[in-house]
Amino acid sequence: MKNPKSIGLPLVISIIAISFSAIFVKWSDAPATILSMYRMWFASFFMIPIILKRKEEFRKIGKRDWFLLFFSGLFLALHFALWFGSLKLTTVASSTIILALQPIVALTGGFFLFKERTTKSTLSTMGIAILGAMMIGWGDFGLGKKAILGDILSFLSVITVVGYLLIGQSTVKKISHWVYSFCVFIVAATILTLYNLITDVAFSGYKAHEWGIFILLAIVPTISHVINNWLLNYVNATTISMSILGEPVGATALAVILLGERLVGWQVVGGLLVVLGVLWFLIQQQESLKYKEVS
Repeated sequence: MKNPKSIGLPLVISIIAISFSAIFVKWSDAPATILSMYRMWFASFFMIPIILKRKEEFRKIGKRDWFLLFFSGLFLALHFALWFGSLKLTTVASSTIILALQPIVALTGGFFLFKERTTKSTLSTMGIAILGAMMIGWGDFGLGKKAILGDILSFLSVITVVGYLLIGQSTVKKISHWVYSFCVFIVAATILTLYNLITDVAFSGYKAHEWGIFILLAIVPTISHVINNWLLNYVNATTISMSILGEPVGATALAVILLGERLVGWQVVGGLLVVLGVLWFLIQQQESLKYKEVS
C-alpha cells in the first residue's frame, strides 16, 4: 500500500464533491429512484469517451467478475435509492451523520469476508460512534415518524454502499477503475430503470430545474465514486469508508447555508460523538498502516 499522505488530496476532493450530493437531492422534487436512475445513466454517458479507449479491458472480465459487477451495481442502486429516499424524509445533518457509520460497517464486512483483524481500542471507537448515531435518532423523535424512517433508510444505505465497496476492493485490481465504475453504473442504472417501470414512476414531465439537478448529480458527487474506486487499488474498503467522516461536516455546513436547516440539540451532541469516534478510528488505522510500512 502507498503512504497514507499520497491519498490525502484525492480524499479531500472526494469529500468536497460528495458533500454536494445531499444538497442537490434536497433541491429536487423528483422521486428518489428517478434521481438515482438519471444520475447513473448520465454518469455512464459522460464516461463513454474514456471507456472507448479502454474497450480491450472488457475481454479480461470473466464470468465470476461479471457476477460480482452485477451485485456491486445492485448494491449501488440500492444505496442511492435508500439514501435519496432518506433525504426526502429527514434533515441533511441526520442522514449524512448516520452515513459516518460506514467505516464501522466496512470493518465488520472486512473481518468476515477478508479476515481483516481489529483491536479492542477500535471496538471502543465503534461504541462511541454507535452511541452518537442513537442520539441522532433520538433527536429525530421530535421531528416525527418520517424523520425516524429517514434515519433507518440512511443506515440501510450504509450497508449497501459497503457491499459495493467490498466487491470493488477485489474486482478493481483486475480491471481499471474506469471500466469497473462504468460497468457498475450501467448495472445500477438498469436496475433502477426496471424498478421505475414496474412501479410506474414517471420518466418524463420534469422541469428544466430537475434535469439540471440530474446532470449535477451525475458530475459532481459521482467524481467521488470514481476517485474512491481508483483508491481501492491501494487501500481497503474500510480506509475509503473513513473518508465519509468529512461528508457530514461538509453537507451539514452547506445545508445550514443553502437550505436554512437547523440542528436539534441531541443531534449536535450525537453528531460530535460520531465524528469523534470515527476520527479516533482513523488515527488508529493510520498509525497501524505506518507501523506495517516500517516493519
